[in-house]
Amino acid sequence: MAAAPAGGRQSAFALEKVPAGPLFVHVKLKAASSTGKDGALEVRLNGKSVFRGQVTLSSDYWRFKRYEVKARSLRAGANLLEIEGAPMPEVGEAFLSDQHFAPILDPKTDFEVELPAAVEPYPVPLTGPDKEPPFEIRGTKGWAWTPEQYLAEVPYLVKAKMNFLMNCYTSMFSSLDPFVNRWWEPLPEAKKNGFEEVVRACQANGIEFCFAMHPQLFSERPLTPGNAKDFEDLWKHYSWMQGLGVRWFSVSYDDIGVEGQDKARLGEAQAGLVNALLARLREKDPRAQLIFCPVYYMGCGDTPDARAYFGGLSRVLAKEVYVFWTGDAVVPPRITMRCASIYKNIVKRRIILWDNYPVNDRHPTLHLGPVTGRDTDLSRLIDGYMGNPLCPQSDINRIPLLTEADYSYNPEAYDPLRSIGQAILHLAESPAERQALKHLVELYPGSLLYGDSRTSFNPVLERFRWLMGEPASHRLAVEFIGRVEGVEKELAEAFPGRFASTREAVRGHIAEMKKALGAVK
Repeated sequence: MAAAPAGGRQSAFALEKVPAGPLFVHVKLKAASSTGKDGALEVRLNGKSVFRGQVTLSSDYWRFKRYEVKARSLRAGANLLEIEGAPMPEVGEAFLSDQHFAPILDPKTDFEVELPAAVEPYPVPLTGPDKEPPFEIRGTKGWAWTPEQYLAEVPYLVKAKMNFLMNCYTSMFSSLDPFVNRWWEPLPEAKKNGFEEVVRACQANGIEFCFAMHPQLFSERPLTPGNAKDFEDLWKHYSWMQGLGVRWFSVSYDDIGVEGQDKARLGEAQAGLVNALLARLREKDPRAQLIFCPVYYMGCGDTPDARAYFGGLSRVLAKEVYVFWTGDAVVPPRITMRCASIYKNIVKRRIILWDNYPVNDRHPTLHLGPVTGRDTDLSRLIDGYMGNPLCPQSDINRIPLLTEADYSYNPEAYDPLRSIGQAILHLAESPAERQALKHLVELYPGSLLYGDSRTSFNPVLERFRWLMGEPASHRLAVEFIGRVEGVEKELAEAFPGRFASTREAVRGHIAEMKKALGAVK
């Protein structure tokens, strides 16, 4: 990306060489006055028009506009960006990027979804000699979902050319709220029947169902590696799934307390359990596959504790086992080749990316914008991609899920700002539905577009708090609450009887803002 900070009507910048396209110029704009929101705008590069037309801006909030750079508009050496308007808007910044980039937002900046004129093939088709997606495994997991929620997602996975669905290990807990994990007990017949239906639906649609459990988290009786009875109590669940024809399995040891333990011995003990599971599975099916989620599943794996743990793990763990990794952090705004390379060299096993987006960890918020900030060549080091979804809003989760499908199917062609528009077009059946989803996503663009790593991040409440500190706070807050109320009403009218948990979350934010506004009167 080549920076071109804009300070008014024009800005000069230099390029060592012209980057390969497609390229875009991003311009951050705001109306200079409340009476000049609609106007004409022209953006030029080296005297060649990049955009000329009408724009609608806000005088209260900034907004990024993106325009594609036409061929031969740039040159090596000195370049000039010019912005003209009637009336002339305020210009915050401007820069060039490729199609993989989306600008970082703040509470003062609107996110705008541009709906494409037509529905296009989605994910973006592969071109060139490589006709297979670079990530062999592409899919999602659940998050404390019911069997009915998993079942409802199968048609959308097929639509998005995904091939993998893993149950969240919490879905196998004895209680989902609060979490209680009595992993050694038989599962209730109703739950087993529900998940058997999910497995059959996956098999009928070419999707690999992956069965997952966690024998320690939220458990009063954590599994003891090496204990024969514990192993048999755990095995009966995997045996049940294998009997249904399932070939992919996972066992997790993430998010457990390990302070004061010998990390190398811990890694060796957990590897022994994983090996025993894989060996037992392959007695009946030599094609069985197992994915392990380790204690240190995030970051580059190069802290002293992580190195000690992986030293023990890699000495014992079967070479055939895959390992889950969430990227540069637990919830990383960026996932980089640099960190992936370090992690894989330490773990010494095949990696599947467990992308913690758009997960909200059951916080009452929504992350609906496109996945972004993932290097395009991660598939050189990573075998699979798996998203982590919203809960309980599994239905509205399909918007960001489709962008994850788009990215993982063809990372080199992935354009997050294009992808979110196409996702809406592919999920909506009428103009009213498209507008309702567009406006909802613009309210809740997701943590990644804010560079925020909190699963609880709430852009609506963040903006409201910022507005309450502004000079015209009451007017701005009332207007913003009215906007959010309008989006909730629009969603209800466009989708009668649908998205109940999404609308409940939005109504909760409206109530919280009204309460806060009333408290300052």
